[in-house]
Amino acid sequence: MQTTFSDLEYAHKKKVTRRDRFLAEIESITPWSALVAEIEAYYPKGRGRGRPPVGLERMLRMYIAQQCFGLSDEGIEDAIYDSQSIRRFVGIDLSHESAPDATTLLKFRRLLETNGLTRKIFEAINAHLAEQGLMLREGTIVDATLIAAPPSTKNTEKKRDPAMHQTKKGNQWYFGMKAHAGTDAHSGLVHSLACTAANVGDVTQTHRLLHGDETHVFGDAGYRGVEKRPECREARVQWLIAMKRTERKALPKSLVGRLAEAMETTKSRIRARGEHPFHTLKAIFGYRKVRYKGLAKNEAQLLTLFGLGNLYRARRQLLHNRWGGVF
Repeated sequence: MQTTFSDLEYAHKKKVTRRDRFLAEIESITPWSALVAEIEAYYPKGRGRGRPPVGLERMLRMYIAQQCFGLSDEGIEDAIYDSQSIRRFVGIDLSHESAPDATTLLKFRRLLETNGLTRKIFEAINAHLAEQGLMLREGTIVDATLIAAPPSTKNTEKKRDPAMHQTKKGNQWYFGMKAHAGTDAHSGLVHSLACTAANVGDVTQTHRLLHGDETHVFGDAGYRGVEKRPECREARVQWLIAMKRTERKALPKSLVGRLAEAMETTKSRIRARGEHPFHTLKAIFGYRKVRYKGLAKNEAQLLTLFGLGNLYRARRQLLHNRWGGVF
């Protein structure tokens, strides 16, 4: 691609913004060839007289940039024209071409959703991380977080999304969905994901969050009794589930009580790693409210976001492995 005056001006600017650094890291740590290989068989080849399709990697980059900044289809199209850093990340040279429009991105996103390709993206990212020695399989942390959905009925159908439900947490009511994640106890990287309505109990989804090779499973008090559930009875794991708060407060001051308290503290420290992916999802990628109707589309988006979140949290080790400590 020919270098323009705008590119030269951008390359020599004095300040490197957080967006520049963020996109540069995503650019370096994403296994682009592996992701393209997962999608390539489903992507239109452009045979015939019609307009040839936009290059697959370019569409994938545009989609990932959209997910990184929580933008709508129209929002990422505008951002490509407004932001030189996003334009460079996607690979667009406005001197002789225009950016893919919002409709093109919509069709690409539907292609991913229809064919279950966001799960393939998630699995390809995790396979890449495993090759780098970042995914161990001895322990799993199970946890869940609530994702809000619009509660308003001021819409065409005059009702809320029927796939979403409300639930009470503490003294507060929430309406939306719940993201259940199985996280590697060693690295804090997510290896399994399930999405349900907000009123579904955490413990009911435990079996969907295990990969089958773990020997230990950690969970908070919401998973008490998991070993008695029919779908989990055959799991050959040690269940390390937290005590209820009232039970923990009632521990005796004896040696046995102090040992039990120390055990609970150790379990809590390990379980804390299971909260980190949710922090990345909400604080780094800005995903605090569902964007689409229904569980299927939102789960497809979450698979991409958790995959990118895994890369982001492992970025230092990935950059170290790639550049031999330069970063």
